[in-house]
Amino acid sequence: MPHVLPSITALFFSTLLLLPAPLLASEANSAESPSAIVNECKRIGNKLGSVSTRECLSHQLQESGGTSVTGQAIMIKEYPPLAAREPKARILLIGGTHGDEYSSVSIIFKWMKTLDIHHSGLFHWHVSPLVNPDGLLQRPSQRLNANGVDLNRNMPTPDWYKSTSAYWEKTGFDKRRYPGTAPLSEPESRWLYEEIRTFKPHAIVSVHAPYGVLDFDGPPVGPNQLGQLHLHLIGTYPGSLGNSAGVQHQIPVITVELPHAGIMPSEDEISRMWMDLIRWLRLNVPKEKTTRAYATFDETSKQLMASPAVDTGQQTKAPAAAAKAAATEAEKSSDIHMNSRIDN
Repeated sequence: MPHVLPSITALFFSTLLLLPAPLLASEANSAESPSAIVNECKRIGNKLGSVSTRECLSHQLQESGGTSVTGQAIMIKEYPPLAAREPKARILLIGGTHGDEYSSVSIIFKWMKTLDIHHSGLFHWHVSPLVNPDGLLQRPSQRLNANGVDLNRNMPTPDWYKSTSAYWEKTGFDKRRYPGTAPLSEPESRWLYEEIRTFKPHAIVSVHAPYGVLDFDGPPVGPNQLGQLHLHLIGTYPGSLGNSAGVQHQIPVITVELPHAGIMPSEDEISRMWMDLIRWLRLNVPKEKTTRAYATFDETSKQLMASPAVDTGQQTKAPAAAAKAAATEAEKSSDIHMNSRIDN
């Protein structure tokens, strides 16, 4: 017996020495420096009561290549085509465009759990649960990104400078709806637009809160309801995703407006919404107008980006100053916004 332990010890160290040096170094670095995904999942787990760190990590999200203003990864999960089945369409599913709409992030994780189990190959999915990590993963969370920009007013739409300036002035220069200094001025918006350009989704599902309705933009017609949410067209805004992708690029954009920003729907309601969404997608995409419009996507993009800049004296103020003002505004209104009725 006294001779066994030394033999085991010797065997252990001899095996260790046989491992490739790069592998050992990689494991050491991994232990010392957790990946961007691990770090972000930890922060999400600490922020959201309905998504644990373990659950976030279980989905095996990947870095999309896009990052936020502060360098946080915009995470993505692909549910690719399966060998036995040609997918009917490509679907882009996103949440967390506005960082203080907690439920819009949480419900994406719940739907990913369903996809993890039941992905049948009917659709090719790209899923990004948190487009605006800087907005969510700070205290307090805020609608805007770290530059103080509303990402849902920063997408390219016709006559962007003039129309967004006029709209922002109409809101009384509401800090929560600051569109930025130019279309796609923000790294999160640029990532989303490039994701649309390269992935070429036949439909986009974007989750927000707290309207408690279903909105739709793009070639007709959209779904009448998802679960208890009924179709109620909110209208398009300069720089919004619905206007940019839905109206300009003819991609169906389904905007799911959950009833509460800080309260999740019931498990049954989450399931009903998902089943209604899949049913509508199965029967209505791809649309011919969408397929045709992709042939001129780049040309349309150039036209949308070509509008001349205008100096309103307000819109061109430094992003850092806008971010500081927005953070102050967010701190004042974060609790109120949880159940308020405001446009997205």
